[in-house]
Amino acid sequence: MSFASLIFLYFFLPAVLAGYYILPRRWRNPFLLAANLVFYGWGEPWFLPVILLTALVNWLIGRRMAACTVRRARRRWLIAALALDLGLLVAFKYTGFVLQNLGLEGLLPGAIPLPLGISFYTFQVVSYVLDVYRHAVPAEDSPVRFAAYMTFFPQLIAGPIVRYGELRGQLTGREETWNKLANGFCLLLCGLGKKMLLANPMGALWNGLRALPDGTGVLGAWAGAAAFTLQIYFDFSGYSDMARGLGRLFGFELPVNFRYPYAAHSIREFWRRWHITLSRWFRDYVYFPLGGSRRGMARTVRNLLIVWALTGLWHGAAWNYVLWGLYYFVLLTAERLLGEARLARLPYALRRVLTLALVAFGWVLFGIEDPGALGAYIASLFSPAGGLISREAAVWVLSYLPLLLAGAVLSQPVSVRLRRRWGRTAALRWGVPAGSLALLVLCTAALAAQSYNPFLYFRF
Repeated sequence: MSFASLIFLYFFLPAVLAGYYILPRRWRNPFLLAANLVFYGWGEPWFLPVILLTALVNWLIGRRMAACTVRRARRRWLIAALALDLGLLVAFKYTGFVLQNLGLEGLLPGAIPLPLGISFYTFQVVSYVLDVYRHAVPAEDSPVRFAAYMTFFPQLIAGPIVRYGELRGQLTGREETWNKLANGFCLLLCGLGKKMLLANPMGALWNGLRALPDGTGVLGAWAGAAAFTLQIYFDFSGYSDMARGLGRLFGFELPVNFRYPYAAHSIREFWRRWHITLSRWFRDYVYFPLGGSRRGMARTVRNLLIVWALTGLWHGAAWNYVLWGLYYFVLLTAERLLGEARLARLPYALRRVLTLALVAFGWVLFGIEDPGALGAYIASLFSPAGGLISREAAVWVLSYLPLLLAGAVLSQPVSVRLRRRWGRTAALRWGVPAGSLALLVLCTAALAAQSYNPFLYFRF
């Protein structure tokens, strides 16, 4: 089930909210667990046993680790949990990729279906068993609370990746208030607006430009890259906003996953602002255990290579994702070697433009899986042979130009500045609910009319 659907907005969500608030507090976690499973199993009920098995085994192993006083025994339980969790992820997501590259794809009768959100909930449960092993958090006593944490439907499919320690207290002692409800609805509708009114049109522009038989020209190719850059931001940050808004409707505070990444003035800062919970996961569970930057530049470069190769692979079982991860490894290593002080001497505006151009080029690597098509598109970005812009590409770009400009503005922290300047005025206080209602009407109309409505990160 998708958040951006009429069934979810007008049937599932109202029914779950009504049941949640009618029930006594002690029944709310079991009710949420049931709602989580209905949400997850709506389109793919055959994968429910996989996620339930993962939850049960990791809860049991967490309990066993907590009861062990011998470090060696605790390590054996940890290895067992990691073998199960990462083994399921590899089996479902990478088996076909490995066999294809070995020339053994004939061993599989067909493509292996990928459970929704397996990359996200696997990383979430791996963080739990590692934190229990390290004594960073206690093991959860209740299987219901643990399963409710692992399958929490607002962030189950595409994050943010929430650690058990962040929700532990909220699972037992959260407070639902009218203020949270109001803020949750506003955030939910803001995210839905990002998705329906900006991400989807930008995706249509990106796909339209790529499909032109006679090419786009240099400006047309960069316009396509800009469109995909905006699509993936508004798509994923919109989902994260909806997840956080839905969490507040049930009294939960989920971590922020985006902080205006296209306002960054370096690649390092970009990754402090983009998909924050994933960056933090790799930092704490891969980069730091490898030694981080504490053992000299050679070890630091090695650790960065491992982290970014894994980051690319996490996003997808295709070589373009590996290339995308290695691309960021090269950029981040170059920034580290140059040093922040040297980079800071460049004009601020130049750093902003250069960072955004490098990020947009990276999204081209990310967005095109076919090697031949990827090579042709990269060539069109830099080759003058196709001209400045083709007639067909110009028609596409001019048709979407107002939305391109709106997306470029709204990807910057404009709303933050407005809240700081006018946050206490009556006009803004009344404008928020009025704007939310307008978003609901516009998004409902878009949902009823649009056939193109993907969530890009669902496939990861």
